[in-house]
Amino acid sequence: MEPCILVTGGAGFIGSNFIRTRLQESQGSVITVDKGTYAAGPNNLTGLTDDGRHRLVAGDIADRTLMRELLQEHRPAAVINFAAETHVDRSIVFPEEFVQANVMGTFNLLDEVRHYWDGLAGAEKDGFRFLQVSTDEVYGSLPLDEAPCDEQKVFAPNSPYAASKAAADQFVRAFHRTYGLPTQIARCCNNYGPYQHPEKLIPLMIHKALREEPLPIYGDGRQIRDWLYVGDHCAALRRIIARGRAGEVYNISARAERTNLQVVGAICAVLDEAYPRKSGSYGELIAYVADRPGHDRRYALDSSKLVGEVGWRAVESFESGLAKTVRWYLTNIEWVTAVADGGAYREWMTVNYSQRR
Repeated sequence: MEPCILVTGGAGFIGSNFIRTRLQESQGSVITVDKGTYAAGPNNLTGLTDDGRHRLVAGDIADRTLMRELLQEHRPAAVINFAAETHVDRSIVFPEEFVQANVMGTFNLLDEVRHYWDGLAGAEKDGFRFLQVSTDEVYGSLPLDEAPCDEQKVFAPNSPYAASKAAADQFVRAFHRTYGLPTQIARCCNNYGPYQHPEKLIPLMIHKALREEPLPIYGDGRQIRDWLYVGDHCAALRRIIARGRAGEVYNISARAERTNLQVVGAICAVLDEAYPRKSGSYGELIAYVADRPGHDRRYALDSSKLVGEVGWRAVESFESGLAKTVRWYLTNIEWVTAVADGGAYREWMTVNYSQRR
């Protein structure tokens, strides 16, 4: 029988997609730990509750007693840490929450995993992995004329979110160097796909377009991001755990750089064909608003190390992945509505966009 893995933050966007594909492609069990913040919930794991290989535990990675008990009870062969606060705009308004969740949460989890790993022996100990799911934002803004960042790029985080993830990465690195804990770090570019919270760019634009509301573009809309379909990201993570070396960092990119304005235009084009307006194009709803403070101009990653070492390549192009994403949101309107009609979501939209008129 295949081994158990422990996934933290598994009821969030990327974590829930990872668990779905893991259970589809493996006979091993999955223990999911999730705090249940606004961006996560059991609805993200719909359809998995009857799978005896999956157990969802409500809890915080900073709860060392809980994590210790779960590690000892289930004896996982790997821990994958998705647990994090991830929205840059929120980090500007509530930076302390990001320090607590992303820095202190990761530290507490690492320390419990270290003690668990110390108690393993033989093949169990040799094969164990701790995978930290990180972000390209730790590298900071990349000049337009520079090549995409490789794993040696010096950190230059510019938002509280990016700084908190950079700090977490440094703790992961330190636990490998100091204690020998077999850690790995995966830094991905902007993800999109099913179950992404509608505060993020692509689902936000789909949601607002369907409601005939203005589509807010920060600044001039020419900020460049490198886009990765979530299914491709999850496949890369599975490869890293199975074939990647301990102590290594791997960038994950599909090399799909687009400006925010290009992304929104592409969404409008897909919607125009799949769900036409009564009159005109969705592109007519685009509205420019005040930019985010310290908004990074460009992110881009070089994933040649990942391709060379574990043999991963993205399957989806930006166009094919976006078409799948729009189709999923059109057929899962109830999921989006349940999130967007919640009081916490409406309150955040008011706070964030009132300063961007």
